[in-house]
Amino acid sequence: MMDLSISTPALLFPAVSLLLLAYTNRFLTLATVIRAFSEADMSDERIIRQIDNFRKRIELIKRMQAYAVTSFFLCVICMFCLHLGYSHVGSIIFAVSLVLLAYSLLLSVREIRISAEALNIHLEDIQRECTQHKMSK
Repeated sequence: MMDLSISTPALLFPAVSLLLLAYTNRFLTLATVIRAFSEADMSDERIIRQIDNFRKRIELIKRMQAYAVTSFFLCVICMFCLHLGYSHVGSIIFAVSLVLLAYSLLLSVREIRISAEALNIHLEDIQRECTQHKMSK
């Protein structure tokens, strides 16, 4: 097994911090969209699809944040272990931290795909309105 220096897990600190900031921005943007969405016409079937979409995205963002925070915490524990001379334990904890971070990123990709689906649903609405407007002329 490779020797792990205390600076190696420290390299993840800025990356994970920026990742958490990005996840928080996604959550806040989604919250804004949901609040604005509550003023929409609730009789349309697409509304139900969007609500399901919102719920999936909220759950994914929560999980993304939880895994990233856990990864961040494990980096701190790893550094503590390395500082105390427990390099083998520190290496294992660092590996687990990387796995959790990778899983958080995979969840992020899934959330982005669901977000794109939401945009497609919105585009369907716009296209339908354009078609109706064209036919009414």
